[in-house]
Amino acid sequence: MHKLEKHHIPKGFRGKSKFYVQLWWLVQATLINCSPQVFYAWRRFLLRAFGATIGKKVLIRPSAKFTYPWKVSIGDHSWIGDNVVLYSLGVIEIGSNTVISQKCYLCTASHDYNKESFDTIAKTITVGNGCWLATDVFVAPGISIGEGAIIGARSSVFKNIEARTINIGSPTKNIGNRIKV
Repeated sequence: MHKLEKHHIPKGFRGKSKFYVQLWWLVQATLINCSPQVFYAWRRFLLRAFGATIGKKVLIRPSAKFTYPWKVSIGDHSWIGDNVVLYSLGVIEIGSNTVISQKCYLCTASHDYNKESFDTIAKTITVGNGCWLATDVFVAPGISIGEGAIIGARSSVFKNIEARTINIGSPTKNIGNRIKV
């Protein structure tokens, strides 16, 4: 059984002070969420100001959520859709020319259920260049999605995905290979 009174967040886990985290959440709730749809450069600027590594011409919708942007990197020409959640308690690395479609949830953290203290653990998620995560995909902590892979709508990814494969389902299964163009 859990004894949540024993739970604590390790020192430095957030990567920034509590004040900085709260400031980020205020900026995200106002200056990002309320920005007009076409203000992509503005959102890139704000995310970079808070430590995110954002490539050239990245399109980020105003409803996308970044828990800790300083733990996120996104390559050139990628798209982050409406209501995407980048739950970046751990590092999230997204390649270039990659599409993270609406309502996707990239979750870098979980809990150690074998410990009474239910410790929070974080693991890096990597999404390669040229990938497409279709609508409402869940990606679990520690997952690597290979270059050019496609994950079908409403899929759940609990194991690493090979490059240039097409994957669907919950949990995902490989249903074929992507044709090189």
